[in-house]
Amino acid sequence: MPETGKPNVLKPLFGMTLEELSALVKEEGLPGFTARQIADWLYRKEIREISEMTNLPVRAREMLSEKYRFGTSEPVKVSASADGTRKYLFGAGNMKFIETAYIPDRDRATLCVSSQVGCKMGCLFCMTGKQGFQGNLTAGEIVNQLCSIPEWHQVTNIVYMGMGEPFDNLEQVLKSLEILTAPWGMAMSPRRITVSTIGIIPGMREFLEKSQCHLAVSLHTPFDAERRNLMPVQNVYPVQEVVDEIRRHDFSGQRRVSFEYIMFDGLNDTPDHVKELARMLHGLPCRVNLIRFHPIPGTPLTGTPDQRITEFRDALTAKGVFTTIRASRGLDIQAACGLLSTMN
Repeated sequence: MPETGKPNVLKPLFGMTLEELSALVKEEGLPGFTARQIADWLYRKEIREISEMTNLPVRAREMLSEKYRFGTSEPVKVSASADGTRKYLFGAGNMKFIETAYIPDRDRATLCVSSQVGCKMGCLFCMTGKQGFQGNLTAGEIVNQLCSIPEWHQVTNIVYMGMGEPFDNLEQVLKSLEILTAPWGMAMSPRRITVSTIGIIPGMREFLEKSQCHLAVSLHTPFDAERRNLMPVQNVYPVQEVVDEIRRHDFSGQRRVSFEYIMFDGLNDTPDHVKELARMLHGLPCRVNLIRFHPIPGTPLTGTPDQRITEFRDALTAKGVFTTIRASRGLDIQAACGLLSTMN
């Protein structure tokens, strides 16, 4: 259980990198090796109190408890879907909340984590965008979404596709990825983690240089005017420039880049879209994930019928673009793509 009776002003240990922990123990006059001991307790062992770090001297634990708190928090609500998906609600300070989706599927289980409270990007098809932006999550709050759910040992894959735009919170997202993948942290393979973006080029470039995790780009149409109407980011970072930047990086090995493509009836599901997508992505080792649109209030958009989604996939595949149709999960608990929101 999370700590109780600790003032909120105490700085959390959970979310610190090994470098930060090393600086902390040096400042507090503790042996250097203590940093790795603390990291081991934070990210590999199921404790929730500094007092449980039993290989630290009692005096060290008492001193740390006076200045720091462990820093994890339990979900405040869980919703269960008929298909096995679970949606967790976490507090994010000052009566704000975020949502996290756990999606089991045969031999894998994916956790969809949030990186912000709400989102400022204003995409026409997204409930999180309608909520607006309420704040960035810390690295600890991001990783906590994994470590504080009952199924966390079953999680095989993590996707940063929940609330928020990850590259609008780049520093904390990179820190969270370091904690998840570093040998001193949770030691996950970066090939098990995918970070999604609407195409913020400077953040995407830094991510591709500093991390080996997979990249997913929300594309949704290859045509400028259409994308501008759907996604205001197109005014700043046009999708062709996003694709050009991706081509500057190496995706010839196991690292993947994928393009997310929500299908809107009569808007982005025509043969012209197939032709332009094939031109734009020609020669780039990638996949296109076609996603059913899940209607949200106050939008004129409707989803493409399933038969036409299949035809669109087959047409792209025939042009040499590896294309899949993503299954919708958790629709009955508002956990499917584009539906995460904590608006009252």
